[in-house]
Amino acid sequence: MSKHWDSIVLGLVVCLALGTMIFIPSCANTTTPPSGGPKDTIPPVIVKVQPLSGATNVPRKGTKLKLTFNEYVVIKEKNNIYLSPPLEKKPTSRISEKSLIVSFEGQLDSAKTYVLDLTGAIADNNEGNPFPGFTLVFSTGERIDSMVMSGTVLDNETLKPVEGATVMLYKDHSDSAIFKKRPDAACKTDVWGYFCLRNIQDTLYRLYAIQDNGSNNIYDADADKIAFIDSLIQPRIIVNDSLPQIQKYDLKDTLACLARPSEHELFLFKETSSKQMIVNKERVGERTAYITFMAPNARIDSIWFKGIPSKKLIRQFNAKKDSLELWINDPKPQSDTLFLNVDYWKTDTTGRLAKTLETIKLIKPRAVKMAAKKSKKDIKKEDTTCVITTDAKPEFIEQNGFILEFKYPLIEDGWDSLKLIAMNPKQQKSKMKFKIEKDSLNLRRFVIRPSGKFQEGYEYTLKIPHRRFRDINGFYNDSLDVKVSLPKDEKASSLTLKISGTRGKTYIVDLMDEKIAKIQRSFTIHQDKELLFPYLKAGNYAVRITEDANGNGLIDTGCLLEHRQPEKVRLYKLKDGNHLLKVDEKTDIEQDIDLNVIFDENSIHEAKDTAVVAPVAAPDSTLVGR
Repeated sequence: MSKHWDSIVLGLVVCLALGTMIFIPSCANTTTPPSGGPKDTIPPVIVKVQPLSGATNVPRKGTKLKLTFNEYVVIKEKNNIYLSPPLEKKPTSRISEKSLIVSFEGQLDSAKTYVLDLTGAIADNNEGNPFPGFTLVFSTGERIDSMVMSGTVLDNETLKPVEGATVMLYKDHSDSAIFKKRPDAACKTDVWGYFCLRNIQDTLYRLYAIQDNGSNNIYDADADKIAFIDSLIQPRIIVNDSLPQIQKYDLKDTLACLARPSEHELFLFKETSSKQMIVNKERVGERTAYITFMAPNARIDSIWFKGIPSKKLIRQFNAKKDSLELWINDPKPQSDTLFLNVDYWKTDTTGRLAKTLETIKLIKPRAVKMAAKKSKKDIKKEDTTCVITTDAKPEFIEQNGFILEFKYPLIEDGWDSLKLIAMNPKQQKSKMKFKIEKDSLNLRRFVIRPSGKFQEGYEYTLKIPHRRFRDINGFYNDSLDVKVSLPKDEKASSLTLKISGTRGKTYIVDLMDEKIAKIQRSFTIHQDKELLFPYLKAGNYAVRITEDANGNGLIDTGCLLEHRQPEKVRLYKLKDGNHLLKVDEKTDIEQDIDLNVIFDENSIHEAKDTAVVAPVAAPDSTLVGR
């Protein structure tokens, strides 16, 4: 027994020693991380559906849809579990093991085709790999509706695709239907603004899209944006499994997503409010305030400050006449509290405009009060000066001239004291004649334009002498020299747009950056014309064109009940559908743009592609390209 025990002990010692030898090196190697295998990048896959897609005679009450996956999943975005036509209450959804269970409160309609879409709703539980989507079609009747309709929803001003817009079809053709009823079919747009209404009836519809901020599938004019097709439409395509419209794509696959057929383009806009009232007011300075209205074209019969003569009040509406700036033309300190009386036309409880007198209390801002208590050493120069801001960028000077904007309205001006000096490359100076243009919408903004043409190699200086302008605060201006010369970047390029098809209408032509977020240059034209955009840096540009029907320089909104679309805003597109013009270094590009093509709704994707690219001539060359 003793020998047997000794053998066991010896065996344990040997095993312990071997284990230590094996274990120590592996622990000591702290620079090598543990390997967990390759990361899972495969999205979940549906392995079972109950009832099957295409099922008929599905029970109207107590219906549950069960979709089982090959792995554990989570609901990533519950609002993306969308049923068409929508019910009064949204579907309820939960996860049970590897299954998604969707159920409905109340009864489904009889003999109705329903479409449940899961795009963007599900992801796997471990790595969060998104499930590309699935559409389950079923009917409470004997048959499945078989038509399909597709399109794209864009923002009317930015022309960017609108994600998450609700696209709706109505068999009720009355104007009031969208305000009172849920649609007969609906779906959500994806990140490309694309929609596909599938398994719908073969009948006439009204087509709308809304930005449904109330998430109730009913249009609220005060809160939602809207787009609509003003004519009745009927689906033309029958659903089949090979249609690209109904496929589920990787939304990062730009080429595939943009290649999907789009039958309709809807342009989303915010309707002008039908209610008129003062919605905001603020005193922003010692003698400066503003009020804003809910709707444009505010009608004011009279307006005055209590205790201040009306002749001392300066006022200015913006272009839409829904915001009013006010200044008191009196350099004396004003009361901490001012009372503004506004006699205007306000919407009453019956929805009609009625003459109303409203008194507004305006309190002096704390910052203004503190500024009045500053010691002399803390007072900044701009606190006691008529402030002038200038805009004279070299690349814009030929088109825009010298722009001067005063911080406050002027009560004295000395335009005849200004001088515009041109200095040639030999340092010889000469005076230039110029004209002064007052901005029609901003009484503090002026443009100085030389009578002659700007020339390359010259330097131009606008001289504003000391104490020639006085503002409502009683302050005078400092002297100011604004210098500018044409750009000398030899790598710069130019773009010439040859515009045709104006037909006597007014158009606003904007050269935009690649993201269509910032206007680089802008022209307003009333006839066929060549527009030159010089001094362009290499890059991609977009051309945005607005059909300015009333010539007010604004993109006017539409009205659903008046069947009036917003003013049309479109991007110029090349033959391949691309809206970006590539500008390389040292190139001059000429582009023909036919407005008849761009604003023809039947051929909105078509455009003439007649770009002519020529190399920029060297400074000492006689090559004609510019």
